[in-house]
Amino acid sequence: MESATTELTRLPGLEVAETKAEVKPEHWIERGPSKRLMLFSGRSHPALAQKIAEKLGIQVGDVTLRTFADGNTYCRYEESIRGSDLFIVQTSSPPVDQHLMELMIMIDAAKLASAKRITAVLPLYPYSRQDKKSRPREGITAKLVAEMIQTAGADRVLTMDLHAGQIQGFFDVPVDHMTALPMLAQYVRDLGLP
Repeated sequence: MESATTELTRLPGLEVAETKAEVKPEHWIERGPSKRLMLFSGRSHPALAQKIAEKLGIQVGDVTLRTFADGNTYCRYEESIRGSDLFIVQTSSPPVDQHLMELMIMIDAAKLASAKRITAVLPLYPYSRQDKKSRPREGITAKLVAEMIQTAGADRVLTMDLHAGQIQGFFDVPVDHMTALPMLAQYVRDLGLP
């Protein structure tokens, strides 16, 4: 006699496909014994993640991201990320709220898949202009975003040109705040503009 569990797995929509997570060598950089650097992208700007991967000489990792009919987001890493140093690239392009939530779900899924360290790469930090109370009854949304990223499980944040440097203080995890100003200044100098 078959068990109730076996009968349930045969019901439509409840089938469980046998899968084995493979480690794809072209998707990571060896950083010493048993240390891998891997790069994944959300749906906000896959072309940016692809360019970063090309500079690193790797491929963007395989992740399934879907939006259900009710608007909920689904995330599943399609390869083993156990013990890896994981970088998740997600910009805050419109729709900002949807891309921000997708980042949280990706970080959470990576944490549950036993990634060793998760770095959220946010070239444009969402809600960075709401870094203080300008008027009564306003929220400090930049701090809320920092708390959400940390709660999801990010170990580090890499961002560029924050609206105000104080946003780094909203985090309890390390923040790498880079600036493009020297590169832009050099570009203008190279153009020979007055």
